[in-house]
Amino acid sequence: MDLDKLVIQGGYPFSGSVQVAGAKNAALPVLAASVLGGRRVNLSNVPDVADVHSMLELLHFHGAEKAVLHNGRLSFSTEALSGSETPYDIMRRMRASFLVLAPLVGRFGRARISRPGGCAIGTRPVDFHLQALETLGAKVWLDGGIIEVQAPKGLRGNRITFPSPSVGATHTAMMAAAAASGETEIVNCAREPEIADVAAFLTALGAHIEGAGTHRIRVQGATSWRDVDHTILPDRIEAASYLIAAAMTGGQLEIIGGRLEHLGAALRILEAAGISVFPSDRGLMAERKGILKSVDVTTETFPGFPTDLQAQFMALMCLADGVSTIQERIFDARFMHVPELQRMGADIRQNGSTAIVRGVGQFHGAEVMATDLRASMSLVLAGLVAKGETTIHRVYHLDRGFEDIDGKLRRCGARIERISI
Repeated sequence: MDLDKLVIQGGYPFSGSVQVAGAKNAALPVLAASVLGGRRVNLSNVPDVADVHSMLELLHFHGAEKAVLHNGRLSFSTEALSGSETPYDIMRRMRASFLVLAPLVGRFGRARISRPGGCAIGTRPVDFHLQALETLGAKVWLDGGIIEVQAPKGLRGNRITFPSPSVGATHTAMMAAAAASGETEIVNCAREPEIADVAAFLTALGAHIEGAGTHRIRVQGATSWRDVDHTILPDRIEAASYLIAAAMTGGQLEIIGGRLEHLGAALRILEAAGISVFPSDRGLMAERKGILKSVDVTTETFPGFPTDLQAQFMALMCLADGVSTIQERIFDARFMHVPELQRMGADIRQNGSTAIVRGVGQFHGAEVMATDLRASMSLVLAGLVAKGETTIHRVYHLDRGFEDIDGKLRRCGARIERISI
């Protein structure tokens, strides 16, 4: 495991432009969905992050062509893929590895995988995924840490209704429905932009999908598969994280590739906090307007405020004037960054899934530990404005989802160094 650490000298001017990478949360299900057709897949704007490399390793293990990511481009065939068991050593690295389950069942009629790993941010059951597969005619067996699914006669279209929206389960349902005979209706879907992006890929592959991005999706299963050229949409979480960086440092920043329509309620909340956001020819411009103001936030599914931005927003609120309340309603253990921010001088009181943040106006450099992917970014943001030096350990979490974070920040004027241990 990579044990690099980041050392940041805080308080330096921050300006210029930063290129947003492709969305990890779209790239991973797109790569998983490539299993279905057994055809050639040509992808652009693929983020160069650890999770993508883990997914490529998983596909190669199953027999896909070895793909080399270069300048955001990938080209590979899954024609020679087999349906062998997916080993725990690969599955444990990231939860998104579970997304190969539906495509494997859809193509081979069976799959046997280990339960997934990933960030330790609370209980994220796979029940919705498995129920979707069962609704389409699959049989599911659970044996300790192993999940086996069989559909020897193939998947059949049906009506899938989720008790609550789930991004991962919506991806699973769409991929399974793309391989099923007939039409499938998926109700109470997640509406994130990444859902629509994966639907566009599945449509190019051979399925017919309507309603992606709404609460109700209809999928007509593919009768044949095609080679695909597809461009991954920009990463809205990375874009919003840089919006927050501009506000915290007091700089002006152009976020190349950022899109207003992908920000949802986050745009309104960030503007209420004192961030000016407006479109540019290449994406978005961001800067602070006056003093930062405290704003209450509750995480929700899209278009609500995203849980993946909660830690970064908390770092922002630590510098705001007043007191803010942040409620986490998506994951039950996503406040592990709180004690690390407190080490840097934050005044945060946690009560279950609610955090009360009193603005302190200044962070102080400290040795801190990253606990998950998004928490890592909150510590980087705090380090950029802290008085003195901040050292962030276990940045492999950060590398799972943010492409070339230290390089991008240095090009904007940050004093940040990566040190290999």
